[in-house]
Amino acid sequence: MKPHRFFRSRSIHNNIAISFSLLILCTTIVLSYTSYRLSSAAVMGNSLAYTSQLIEQVKLNIENYISNMESISALVLTSSDLEKYVKGSSSGQEGKVKDKQLASQYLRSVVQSRTDISSIVYASSEGITVSDRLDAVLKPLPELIAQEWYQQAVNQTGVAVSSSHVQHIFQDEYRWVVSISRKLSDTFSEMEADRQGVLLVDLNYSVINNLCKQIELGKRGYVFIVDPSGSLVYHPQQQLIYSQLKFEQLETVLGIKSGSVTVNTGNEQKLYTVDTTSFGWKIVGVTYPDDLVANKQQMQGTAALWGAVSLIFAMAISVLLSYALTKPLKNLEINMKKAERGEFDIRVEIESTNEIGKLARTFNLMIMKIKELMSQIVMEQEMKRVSELKALQAQIKPHFLYNTLDSIIWMAETGKMEEVVEMTSSLSKLLRSTIGEGEELIPIARELEHIRHYLTIQNMRYRHKFTYSIEVQEDILKCSILKLVLQPLVENAIYHGIKHNPEQGHILIRGKREHNDITIQIIDNGVGVNPEQMGKLLLQKADYRMGSGVGVANVNHRIQLYFGDHYGLSFESEMEEGTTVTLRIPALYEEENP
Repeated sequence: MKPHRFFRSRSIHNNIAISFSLLILCTTIVLSYTSYRLSSAAVMGNSLAYTSQLIEQVKLNIENYISNMESISALVLTSSDLEKYVKGSSSGQEGKVKDKQLASQYLRSVVQSRTDISSIVYASSEGITVSDRLDAVLKPLPELIAQEWYQQAVNQTGVAVSSSHVQHIFQDEYRWVVSISRKLSDTFSEMEADRQGVLLVDLNYSVINNLCKQIELGKRGYVFIVDPSGSLVYHPQQQLIYSQLKFEQLETVLGIKSGSVTVNTGNEQKLYTVDTTSFGWKIVGVTYPDDLVANKQQMQGTAALWGAVSLIFAMAISVLLSYALTKPLKNLEINMKKAERGEFDIRVEIESTNEIGKLARTFNLMIMKIKELMSQIVMEQEMKRVSELKALQAQIKPHFLYNTLDSIIWMAETGKMEEVVEMTSSLSKLLRSTIGEGEELIPIARELEHIRHYLTIQNMRYRHKFTYSIEVQEDILKCSILKLVLQPLVENAIYHGIKHNPEQGHILIRGKREHNDITIQIIDNGVGVNPEQMGKLLLQKADYRMGSGVGVANVNHRIQLYFGDHYGLSFESEMEEGTTVTLRIPALYEEENP
């Protein structure tokens, strides 16, 4: 699989660092988010449990309170004064008035003993009414018995607990109360079954209000109570509910006996925690999830802070780790560049046995092998030069020697003894200089001495067909030149330039220094060389068995092989005018020879 374009142009160090950083970043985000969620869920669970306990405690308090009120109402109904008045035991109007006063006094004593009781009233369809008030005027009996508290008590067994409401039993008095009413026949079993008297105990609404408002459920949480019919018994913002400025999902609440449910109200959520009292009231705790996790922002900030710290720490480690992993590769790269520049004496330090260590070991072996091959190539090139030199040295063709000896014999037979001596002497010195001591470089002076003997022999052989002169600067005579490089050039001038010229020719050998180079020119005034032949002179394949033209190519090849491609031979020629061959070599003195 090809790497992504993003990673192609980047170093391994950066790729590893970026990969590690992305991996750590993703891991940190997942861990931080998971930690936050788990912590948030734990806090939410604890808060819900705490809310449920509070709601249950509120329910128990209300149940206990209502139970106490039921007991009080039962106690009131067992009062002898009230029983005497209800039964109408006294005869005469005066006795009945007195019984009513005693019953009222008893009810008043009960109310005075409990500040949470607003009033106690007894009413019956038989026209009997009595209350704890001295001055208050009860509403007409038909209106009283038509009210809800009376009808509920008559139509059910046991105690009827009404929702909160404005009581209308006294003239010009409107108190906000919670009513407990119970039928008289449920208590006085000995009474006649047709008695429909009902005892009403009105509780101050502030009692329920005080029980509920002290409950704190977060910053915005609250408790409200709803009766089985869906009417609110208590709500901290009851006026807003009645004016429809605030809403509660009462249908949802009525459908739950106990437990919690989340409801959506506009842009936020509410959590209803419901518990049901024994008489049917729903105690509802309203909380907001954001309030339950009160330190949500702190938890988010803490998770983000530690996530960022962990991320920075992990990224720093990833950078250091990637640097440590790629350091051997960088060292290997540096040594490869050195090898590219031709440094083969380098060795990469092997610090481990892993893949990088194996790569470094392979690189070292490769460098050793390359160095051996390079040494082998240099040795082979050196051997090749020596072989070529020996081959050129052996280039004194046998026919040259035979012709020279024939010329000597002929001159001896004609009595030209001085010329015989001169040619024999030149041939002897020529052969001695050719054999030499096996050196490859010799001073220019020795090379010129060699070519002078060669020109002497050839001039005598061709019966002074040409003349020659040597003009070389004195300061270059000690410089080095490859051995036997001038003879093929002079031979080429004689055979291809002077020999075919009907007139006497002339060969000039001129040497001088040009900056750091030495140029030696072989100039003849022979027939010249046409451009086509001149272009082929340096392209002929080296073959020492062929003619002198091949020898010129050999000379150029030897010079370039020894001194480099910047040196060698160049030609200038004009037909019927002559040819100039220029040999260029570096100016090297004997002590500077490579």
